[in-house]
Amino acid sequence: MFYRPEDGHGLPHNPFSAIVSPRPIAWVSTRGSSGDNLAPYSFFNAVAYTPPQVMFASTNEKDSLLNIRETGVFAINIVAFAAREAMNLTSGTYPEGTDEFTLAGVARAECVTVPCPRVADAPATLECRLSETLRLKGADNHLILGEVTGIHLRDDCLVDGRFEVTRFVPVARGGYHDYSAVRETFEMIRPGRG
Repeated sequence: MFYRPEDGHGLPHNPFSAIVSPRPIAWVSTRGSSGDNLAPYSFFNAVAYTPPQVMFASTNEKDSLLNIRETGVFAINIVAFAAREAMNLTSGTYPEGTDEFTLAGVARAECVTVPCPRVADAPATLECRLSETLRLKGADNHLILGEVTGIHLRDDCLVDGRFEVTRFVPVARGGYHDYSAVRETFEMIRPGRG
């Protein structure tokens, strides 16, 4: 099968959402004049090492984006399998000013390098300062780039000096209503890196 996105795919469900998967989930926490906010975004990834930088994309003007524009800071919390239901609850559309931490029963803590809340028991949290936002093609698509200014790692996820994802089983987004859990990893050494 081949199709051009502008012509449509003719399938009952859009295959694009399933092709690039699994996608890591940024559970973005922010604070603004209307309060604290917590929402998941599956268009997310790390984009540079030095300085460490991340990006996520928003497909509409949600409270997260409004708060980031207002304050210039945000935190990305990594989603553990144990927090999957709370994460899903925070993905709902709620009135402005709804505190999703409270709504989903998620414990919060303060960040260290930015004035922003974080998920207290997340396996890892990346504290970020906004680098820039870019308006992407389409009705309401936005790319948010941030520099990581502080990193929280849960002690039980550190094994012999390595951050071990199988200790907390990260949740990733697939297509449609599908998610996956990373329960197994394997190692391959790149040529010349022995």
